[in-house]
Amino acid sequence: MKWSLILEISQALMTARLKQTLVAAVGVTFSITMFVTLLGFMNGLNTMLDGLVLNRTPHIRFYNEIKPNPDQPIDLSEEFSNSLNIIRSIKPSTSRLSIHNSESIMKTLESDVRVKGLSPKISAQVFFNVGAIDVTGVVNGIDVDKEAELFAFRDYITAGNYEEIKQTNSIILGKGAANRMLADIGDVIQATSARGNTIQLKVVGYYESGLADYDNVNSFASIETVQKMLGEPASYITDIQVKLTDLDLAPPMAKEYREIFGIDADDIQTVNAQFETGSSIRNLISYVVGITLLVVSGFGIYNILNMMIYEKLDTIAILKAIGFNSTDVKRIFITIALAIGVIGGSIGLILGYFACLGIERIPFETEALPTIKTYPVDFSIKYYLIGGIFSIVTTYFAGFLPARKASSVDPVDIIRGK
Repeated sequence: MKWSLILEISQALMTARLKQTLVAAVGVTFSITMFVTLLGFMNGLNTMLDGLVLNRTPHIRFYNEIKPNPDQPIDLSEEFSNSLNIIRSIKPSTSRLSIHNSESIMKTLESDVRVKGLSPKISAQVFFNVGAIDVTGVVNGIDVDKEAELFAFRDYITAGNYEEIKQTNSIILGKGAANRMLADIGDVIQATSARGNTIQLKVVGYYESGLADYDNVNSFASIETVQKMLGEPASYITDIQVKLTDLDLAPPMAKEYREIFGIDADDIQTVNAQFETGSSIRNLISYVVGITLLVVSGFGIYNILNMMIYEKLDTIAILKAIGFNSTDVKRIFITIALAIGVIGGSIGLILGYFACLGIERIPFETEALPTIKTYPVDFSIKYYLIGGIFSIVTTYFAGFLPARKASSVDPVDIIRGK
């Protein structure tokens, strides 16, 4: 049977019951619209929340941790080698916080094709001298350009110019720390390191991550400024932060280089395992809810086609009596179902896109996330592809069972009954 004739008959059956056809199409349209909107909005939020951690967190962090010496003198003594030695209040060994031979380590890492980039860092405990009160804090010495390139540093500067901390004796204060010290941009503050060195620092900006505990303590300066504050040479580095081309490479690479360099290494997946689990669960919930909407609309199409077959039994009998076989009848009703899915799904994708545009323009202002001005939405093409494909698949199976039932109708029985 020619497909043109099948399409013509399918169109006639759909227009004959136009109200039912529109109800089915509206069901698919609503489901696809909500599917695209829900996934775009939920994954936009997930991306934003992930960014709060991932943007500022290196994939691998190399550092030296102060820890007790595992080789105690009494354990090395031959006299007590076969004895059970109990030692209390073990003190840390005289290890250094700085990374030895840091320049060679960074050159080795930069030559690795798996490494996207790296940024050296120094973390220094300080006391900010505010009148007769000392406010504790941490000054992070950073390579400003690398930090901006790899960790979106500029996105969290809410006042001032981040590049000004390249100047010696300049500092960007965490917003919480600035509020505690009543320090405005342009003010000069005094900081004393844990070693007793005092330095005058000019405030050139505010940093606000959205994490209050972090912003109350952390501030940023150039590596040279912090080295000067601590009285250390230009080779003094306490951390090497590495970004990789593939996040999944972090655990094996951290283990590999830990053994090569003989220093401590933390990978992002181990340190933030609970965070990644929460993000995966949120994504799973989004997909489950969206797919449930599509399945529900499929049941609506199934019921409507069943009713259409029941009401059109005489039409089906006539079609089979004039030469249409069971396969032709099945194709007619599957074509009706697919037409509803394609039309409803296409309109749903368009409405879903405009709904996401509308959500993206809704103001979203909170002190916890000062850099976010509107609700985040993810416009990834994969959500539209999934929604379009699933609408066709769902409507196909919703029409398959009624179509099979229609193809099994015996025209003799129907005509005799009439």
